[in-house]
Amino acid sequence: MANNKRTGLSALADAGNDGEDFSVIDAIGGPRGVIESMLPGVVFVVLFVATSNLNLTIAVSAVLAVSQVIVRLIQRQSVMGAVSGLVAVGICLIWAWQTHEARNYYIFGFITNAGYAALLAVSLIARVPGLGLVVEFIRSLPTEHFKAWFHDWMDDKALKRAYMIVTGLWAGLFLLRLAVQVPLYLTNHVAALGVARLLMGIPFWALAIWVSYLIIATPMHRHGTAFGKVRDVPGTDEESMPDDGATMMHENGKDDNAS
Repeated sequence: MANNKRTGLSALADAGNDGEDFSVIDAIGGPRGVIESMLPGVVFVVLFVATSNLNLTIAVSAVLAVSQVIVRLIQRQSVMGAVSGLVAVGICLIWAWQTHEARNYYIFGFITNAGYAALLAVSLIARVPGLGLVVEFIRSLPTEHFKAWFHDWMDDKALKRAYMIVTGLWAGLFLLRLAVQVPLYLTNHVAALGVARLLMGIPFWALAIWVSYLIIATPMHRHGTAFGKVRDVPGTDEESMPDDGATMMHENGKDDNAS
């Protein structure tokens, strides 16, 4: 049976909806998704530490990653997560193979973590929270009236403040990974680096998703309720909605600041 639950940051887009039960397990891809995400990394570090044979380790890890996609195709299940995982693992394996160093399997992760941290830091400096942009983009694609879409949530002080906090949280997560793992890479402690990558991967991701949900769920729900009230006002058309909505968002922000 297909699982229609949103995963990753997409799961946060439903945080303020009535009747939506948030599940951290579903948000990180379910038990199978967790196993498929972690298994190639576990096999790589365990096999290399046990055999010290980099070529064998790369070959087994590659076969495993490809097999996960094939199994999902045979079972006629969604392969998007498995394919994206295959691409990431493939890049890591090629990097290790070309340089003949097992530790370089983890360089791609350093690059992505540094990139995400930099982008989120810039968004915080600009006072336009990056996580807010991503979540709101998922909630309602701004195909038209981008300015109205942008001000709809940015003018809600409580919601913007929540997005600023979770953006800082995620930036801190990426920086913490680098602070712990880069020294292990530089000192060539492959086993410790592999363990650190596993522990700071899915478990940290799940924790960040859960804490983010706790922070944004209430202001997102209030925002949606206020916007719904605007749409229910007789004679309110779509063009006037953003202005009225912004007014109510300001009032909502004032109420939150006063409490």
